[in-house]
Amino acid sequence: MEKFGMGQPVRRREDVRLVTGRGTYTDDIDKPGQAHMVILRSPHAHARIVSIDTSAARAARGVLLVLTAADAEADGLGLFPVVVEVPGKNGTRQIAPPRRILQGERVRYVGDPVALVVAETRAAAQDAAELIQVEYEILPAVTDTEAAARPDAPQIWPEAPGNTCVVWSNGREEMTAEAFARAHKISRIRLVQNRVVGNPLEPRVAIGEYDAATGRYTLTSPTQGVVRVRELLAQHVLRIPKERLRVISPDVGGGFGLRGKLFPESAMVLWAARRLGRPVKWRADRTETMMCDPHGRDHVTEAEMAFDQDARILGVRVRTIAAMGAYLLDFGPRIPTIAGGRILGSVYDVQAVDVEVRCVFTNTAPTDAYRGAGRPEVAYVMERLLDLGAAEFGIGREEIRNRNYIRPDQIPYTNCVGNVIDSGRFAETQALALKLADWEGFPARRAESARRGRLRGRGLGYFIEASGGQPMEWARVVMRPDGGADLYVGTFSHGQGHETAYAQILHQKLGIPFEKIRLLQGDSDLIPQGGGTGGSRSSQMGGVATLRAGERVLQKAKRIAAHLLEVGEADIELREGRFYVAGTDLSKSWEEVIAAASDPARLPPGESPGLDEQLTYKRETECNFPNGCHVAEVEIDPETGQVELVRYAAVDDVGVVINPMLVHGQCHGGIMQGLGQALLEHARYDAETGQFLTATFQDYCMPRAADAPSFAVDLHIVPNPSNELGVKGAGEGGACGAPPAIVSAVCDALGVPHIDMPITPEKVWQVLAARRAAA
Repeated sequence: MEKFGMGQPVRRREDVRLVTGRGTYTDDIDKPGQAHMVILRSPHAHARIVSIDTSAARAARGVLLVLTAADAEADGLGLFPVVVEVPGKNGTRQIAPPRRILQGERVRYVGDPVALVVAETRAAAQDAAELIQVEYEILPAVTDTEAAARPDAPQIWPEAPGNTCVVWSNGREEMTAEAFARAHKISRIRLVQNRVVGNPLEPRVAIGEYDAATGRYTLTSPTQGVVRVRELLAQHVLRIPKERLRVISPDVGGGFGLRGKLFPESAMVLWAARRLGRPVKWRADRTETMMCDPHGRDHVTEAEMAFDQDARILGVRVRTIAAMGAYLLDFGPRIPTIAGGRILGSVYDVQAVDVEVRCVFTNTAPTDAYRGAGRPEVAYVMERLLDLGAAEFGIGREEIRNRNYIRPDQIPYTNCVGNVIDSGRFAETQALALKLADWEGFPARRAESARRGRLRGRGLGYFIEASGGQPMEWARVVMRPDGGADLYVGTFSHGQGHETAYAQILHQKLGIPFEKIRLLQGDSDLIPQGGGTGGSRSSQMGGVATLRAGERVLQKAKRIAAHLLEVGEADIELREGRFYVAGTDLSKSWEEVIAAASDPARLPPGESPGLDEQLTYKRETECNFPNGCHVAEVEIDPETGQVELVRYAAVDDVGVVINPMLVHGQCHGGIMQGLGQALLEHARYDAETGQFLTATFQDYCMPRAADAPSFAVDLHIVPNPSNELGVKGAGEGGACGAPPAIVSAVCDALGVPHIDMPITPEKVWQVLAARRAAA
């Protein structure tokens, strides 16, 4: 237990396999007789399809199949669903236009799929796709989020006037208006949440198979959980019983929320496989990934915060326009509304919060969950307003936060949308972060930077998350004859380290060797239910389900051991991996108990054979609330505008820690993605043509190791009272805390109220040039 139990920094078991090239990703798999699929995509942001001529492509060498929207309609394929219904303001309904597998009448963004080609080789399919003649009537397009909401904007869907999908409000307009009427000071800001591309290391891949004898399909593809993909594909698109579809996800190279969606290409390979009678494989290249994968963020926000004379928050008012893209993906409109809305007010004691979000259609790739999924956006708005408020009052940014944190004696605290924050010590977490960052030593570092001709600034950002995702999870524990255990869980590890963390939980519960615990996941034939991985849910959902399934196995094993040792069950205790009669040296090993469990003649009366237990764990709470304080320091070269992140400290409260090494790794990854959004990344479209301008790594700047210092990270453990492990969630904090902390630091260095992300050298240079010109 001291080496492999809960709380130990155990190295990830899966890493050796993955970093030595022994992982198996979908593109490593080739099925006997497989053909290759390529998709013809729209080159226009908005156009009517006048005609499609596929005759030359069908006649090309090596071509096996060419399919269009007309074929999909003839074969009865269904629409791709939106799985959320966001309630509109004043009783209005969310507008969800149809999303088809292929477009036959109109295309609505660059990359919209129009036809698919299947050939003997990928190259032959690519060549044939270029032979398809599509006549387009080009229509006006709008790719800018704010412009899409204007009265004169091109109309993307006739059923969505003003390009509006839904207008959502949390419904506290009157309360907030009263608070603002009493304000001593008001801080105001207009800010942009830049559109970003998730860019998992592994591009999307899909292999479709169809067994004509059984009528059963098999999809092999990277996901964040196979169960939901199977159920939605079967029910809505293929229109078959879910038992006729098997979904397999082998190793997956990153997800960030994007891989958890239902994609047309997954249905395409299955449809083509049935049509062709052979396995069909598709792999996106990097440009296709960047152009057609779900994008994240893309908001324009105007916000204001009212304060009393003591700099305490009286109210917050926010108006946001959020881009949905051309179509609604699975959770698209939920992200900027209900998902982020669960933590309105953040960690601050304020009830008068009035938020209205207008979700608009744009001629762009659809948006959906991206690491944090609505919560980073809320944190960013609150933290920027607090920085401005601190300047208004002439007090420190740390001080204005201290005056407004929810106090420990107020917890459990019901926030302004009715969610109960059941744990957290926010002022303490900030104090720990400031100490870790050496906040008091900053003036000396700033002076030293000035001597070198550099501008130095510091900033902080506090966040709170509503983590947990779907409120149920399934787990099964099966004991093997060798004394090990097979663990089946409905979550899905794609970089989080479940093979290690879950084994630590089960090792501590059952006392069996850590290395003899095997995780099985990612196959719907083995995993009948489960919520997958997303929303920082795995430790609190899969972890608790694992613990409870292990407890069931342990209790049954104790009953069997008691029967074998001819004592009462209450006399049996588990020590050092053996079942002892309390107070004696009489014992049975796990292997002996497992063997007896397989022999009906040796079982207690009424006991069923085997040590194989499963359960579905259902969480009683809506979510839980990991939180943290991040502190950044930057240096700026005034000649070039180049921003360098030179120090970074973070203290996160993720509840009880299963494995601190894994948590720190999650924190590092989240910080890097937050850094990318703050300083580097921006998915851009041409305003006139709607062409996607950042479709390669030459045009889209990803963060690299050299862009960050060594992070100082620590944990403030405040147990979560809503589950027996005491865990919260650790996957998304860095992406929430880094943007406000870094932007705050840059503003401090430049002496300006605000600068929008990404803070490129050009933007910084323009600020400095304007200052020099004014001087």
